[in-house]
Amino acid sequence: MAGGGFATATANGVEFEAKITPIVIISCIMAATGGLMFGYDVGVSGGVTSMPDFLKKFFPVVHRKVEAGADKNSNYCKYDNQGLQLFTSSLYLAGLTATFFASYTTRTLGRRPTMLIAGVFFIIGVVLNAAAQDLAMLIAGRILLGCGVGFANQAVPLFLSEIAPTKIRGGLNILFQLNVTIGILFANLVNYGTAKIKGGWGWRLSLGLAGVPALLLTVGALLVTETPNSLVERGRLDEGKAVLRRIRGTDNVEPEFADLLEASRLAKEVKHPFRNLLQRRNRPQLVIAVALQIFQQCTGINAIMFYAPVLFSTLGFGNDAALYSAVVTGAVNVLSTVVSIYSVDKVGRRVLLLEAGVQMFFSQVVIAIILGIKVTDHSQNLSKGFAILVVVMICTYVAAFAWSWGPLGWLIPSETFPLETRSAGQSVTVCVNLLFTFIIAQAFLSMLCHFKFGIFIFFSAWVLVMSFFVMFLLPETKNIPIEEMTERVWKKHWFWARFMDDHHDDQVFASGHVNGKKSNGKSNGFDPSTRL
Repeated sequence: MAGGGFATATANGVEFEAKITPIVIISCIMAATGGLMFGYDVGVSGGVTSMPDFLKKFFPVVHRKVEAGADKNSNYCKYDNQGLQLFTSSLYLAGLTATFFASYTTRTLGRRPTMLIAGVFFIIGVVLNAAAQDLAMLIAGRILLGCGVGFANQAVPLFLSEIAPTKIRGGLNILFQLNVTIGILFANLVNYGTAKIKGGWGWRLSLGLAGVPALLLTVGALLVTETPNSLVERGRLDEGKAVLRRIRGTDNVEPEFADLLEASRLAKEVKHPFRNLLQRRNRPQLVIAVALQIFQQCTGINAIMFYAPVLFSTLGFGNDAALYSAVVTGAVNVLSTVVSIYSVDKVGRRVLLLEAGVQMFFSQVVIAIILGIKVTDHSQNLSKGFAILVVVMICTYVAAFAWSWGPLGWLIPSETFPLETRSAGQSVTVCVNLLFTFIIAQAFLSMLCHFKFGIFIFFSAWVLVMSFFVMFLLPETKNIPIEEMTERVWKKHWFWARFMDDHHDDQVFASGHVNGKKSNGKSNGFDPSTRL
């Protein structure tokens, strides 16, 4: 099986001295508020789109269909509307576009200014959404929020991976995903409260309260320290070393700093990081990063999180009960992500992903069977007992996702790319994630209308495929320093090792698109002692 057999470190596999300092913990907590904003945006849209006053103002056609009930419209089709789906999905399309610009700012300005730009986008987007008078203003606000998501999702996981000591890198990186889940729960609770407001302005409060995480991220970006990797990358060596001493809590940072300098030298020789990503020896990281993002969306999680209230009201729960059920799933999401923080650096990435695959597959198949028997187009025979069972199964599914594919889909790509392609690699990761998030968000309500209960079978089939991918092709990266990944992970993997053929790189890239020049008799641009 993939991923085993590297318990002993290579000659280069030194552990760098590092304490877990307060500055690291505080910086990571502040930076991870970018996840809070992302989560709130994911959670708020589903609740708002199930509020009658919101639908009446912006989507009167959907409002009429919902009011008419199951007699005239299929239970599965009453929310099927491209405009309504565009309200949710426009954020992800904007995020996708913004990521390309965010890659540039992350590299040239640094991780911290990129987070600040994200915060500013979020604040302007929130103001437009809360004050929206028509659909155009509403979508414009969502697009600006999307730009914020693009910049935050580019900078925050990189920031967390680079500032955290190796031993707790997984746990600290998952802070981002934990904040995503807290944001979703916060949004669900807000929606539950604002849905009860009389006078038809509750949805404005729901959209406006996104300003809280937006302000937190902006203030956080002003307070945190820049990562030493970014400072060295931009030639500010003394500052980089000083920051490294501060965040590691020790003066003995020479070995790690030397590694950073070498990685930075190689990175500077790469004039085209995106072209460099396509090199043969960067292919394993690229394939895994892209596959993880596609699989993360194809679990169906965002479909359930975006549209949880809509989904529950489709299944026959009243509007109040639908929002309440969404709060329950949001709470399960948060608690299960905490499980991941504690276990990811102990049991490893692969164990969590494989266990979750079994749990998600089982729960989705059970949901499909219940809905297939009990919820038809024009009647709902979902008794209280079956309704509770559906919620329990959705919670079982959400729990499995939250300690596996949720956080690890972001963690694994951020810790496997070498420095010279890290910004470009993170950019591709975010782009693919947002592209598939957009596709699922735009298509889910139409898919629900046409597939009916079969939508859960569709997602469970994907879970089966991704579990086989993890079993055979995903190596374990637990407790491996980022700069040692090539030697201790890729070169020892039964399949990916063939892409680490130095001689092949020499032949293929002798034309000049290489990482560096030959030195010390080692192969072209591929010195195992460097931070690759």
